[in-house]
Amino acid sequence: MAGITFSNVSKRFGATPVIDGLTLDIADHEFMVLVGPSGCGKSTALRMIAGLEEITAGELRIGDRVVNDVAPKDRDVAMVFQNYALYPHMTVYDNIAFGLRTRGMPAPEIATLVEEAAGILGLKPLLDRKPKALSGGQRQRVALGRAIVRKPAVFLFDEPLSNLDAELRVQMRAEIARLQQRLKTTTVYVTHDQVEAMTLGHRICVLAPTGPGGRPNLQQVGRPLELYDTPRNLFVAKFMGSPQMNLLAVTVSGDGAALERAEFRMAAPTALVSALRPYAGRRVVMGVRPEHVGDRAAAGPARSAAIRGVVEIIETVGHEIILHVRVGDDLVIAKLDPRRIPAFGESLELSIDADAIHVFDRETEVRVTV
Repeated sequence: MAGITFSNVSKRFGATPVIDGLTLDIADHEFMVLVGPSGCGKSTALRMIAGLEEITAGELRIGDRVVNDVAPKDRDVAMVFQNYALYPHMTVYDNIAFGLRTRGMPAPEIATLVEEAAGILGLKPLLDRKPKALSGGQRQRVALGRAIVRKPAVFLFDEPLSNLDAELRVQMRAEIARLQQRLKTTTVYVTHDQVEAMTLGHRICVLAPTGPGGRPNLQQVGRPLELYDTPRNLFVAKFMGSPQMNLLAVTVSGDGAALERAEFRMAAPTALVSALRPYAGRRVVMGVRPEHVGDRAAAGPARSAAIRGVVEIIETVGHEIILHVRVGDDLVIAKLDPRRIPAFGESLELSIDADAIHVFDRETEVRVTV
């Protein structure tokens, strides 16, 4: 078994808390992505698994073993870094084999393992080359190969694709996902890129920087679409999704059946009416994804509200256009059909799908649920 368990784990650098009371279970064979902005502790959590950072408090287990005081070399983990960390004077073969040689493994066994890893990663034609003769994607494959040959219980990835261009990032994401499915090795992957998190993880752990009032690092853990469709709070709602969710201040009507502001009045989601009644007359935050904001002139959902605004930004991305429309003091982002591109400064009527909105408490920032 190679599951990983954080039990009330904390990490401080001097008096500064970086991780505060993290409790998280990562299942055996799972691909878990730790995602969040800079300073949220995601890389620190990864380095604690690897044994590169000491734990200030709490307990960390890999499988059935508490590893708080276990040396990195004895944890049976392999780590892939952002900067590849290849030896420039060594061939691809020697870079992949280096860790095995330092452990005293016989040469025939090393050759078998290197050939196997090179076959999985498409590196066989490159085994005699040195890193300077490789592309960025090929160098990252060599770094992966060096991890694979160890056959560890756990793979750790620390933003491994950050140095690659956009096309290579997409290609390497697919290769890493395919590799994990083939090897079934428990994997923890750190990234600040929520698109990477959504496309790779079996589950995603959203982390936030510790904040005033003791805000915990851990905001929500769940499957990618679970986090996207049912964010627990405003932090997750804003972080997951590109473009991010529209968030607008509105007032709940007296009966809880409508959400109002100067520019529009719209029906509340049917399922939330009873939950919104305690908020009658109070301000809340309404959230709606850009894909649920459309052109009013086109056929829309039966339960929708019209809002009018002025087009300020137009992003043409081929299969759709992304509009930023000024509505009062807010910019509302909409995804529209590219066959009708409005002009800058045009007044445009948009439609919001009433049953696709989210409502958040302004004070607690928690999503209102039934």
